[in-house]
Amino acid sequence: MANFEQLFDISGKVALVTGGGSGIGEMMTEALVEAGCKVFIASRKYGPLKEVADRLNAIGPGTVDVLTADLSTEEGLNGLVSQLKEATSKLDILCNNSGATWGAATEDYPREAWDKIININLTAVGDLTLKLAPLLEKSGSKDDPSRIINTGSVMGTRAMASSGGANKVFSYNASKAAVHHLTKVFANEFTQKNITVNAIAPGPFQSRMMAFATDTEEKRDMMGKTVPLGRIGSPDDMTCVIRYLCSKGGGYITGAIIPIDGGISAMP
Repeated sequence: MANFEQLFDISGKVALVTGGGSGIGEMMTEALVEAGCKVFIASRKYGPLKEVADRLNAIGPGTVDVLTADLSTEEGLNGLVSQLKEATSKLDILCNNSGATWGAATEDYPREAWDKIININLTAVGDLTLKLAPLLEKSGSKDDPSRIINTGSVMGTRAMASSGGANKVFSYNASKAAVHHLTKVFANEFTQKNITVNAIAPGPFQSRMMAFATDTEEKRDMMGKTVPLGRIGSPDDMTCVIRYLCSKGGGYITGAIIPIDGGISAMP
């Protein structure tokens, strides 16, 4: 039987984190770099990615490389796959984290919101997963499968139109519920390919998407009061789950939707 350190050692693994330049994606990236992984981060804007890469490369022991791509288009997604394959012949971990949201009043909710959010939050997850599955399959084994982690949301588990305020986020909630289901579909599809597929369903964390409720200490305290455990999520909360899912310790888990929400999903 492996010792504790071996069960959770993921040093040397190669990962791609989409949306790795801010928020939960940055937390994922830092967790993997601290564990000694080589991490590629990707999103549309080079500047924020470069800042994260410079900061984490100075800390190590893992490394960060930057890839730029617009995952809302097929051309951008294909470009990301090409860039990644040019940079590495190995991929152990795929974190489908890129996402967007759109809030509007119920009576004014536009068709554009559905198209944009479903495209980025759901279609890109499916496309990228299918295109990178062969690379992941090459790296995985029965004892140590390759890993896919999809970022869902607590909003995809509860029938809520918003997390506060007048604006509603119908397309976001629907897209995240679909990501949860797609995770289970892919988990079944990829068992024979030595790839596990799981999703995280975060509650409130400090991020650009949640800035309306977390960009000041006062707002974070107010948001924390709506959470059963009395606070918003921290980077350490995210690190522990990501490290676990990517390690041998989490290698027998697939098709799970893991709430990281302080108990929100268990509320009546």
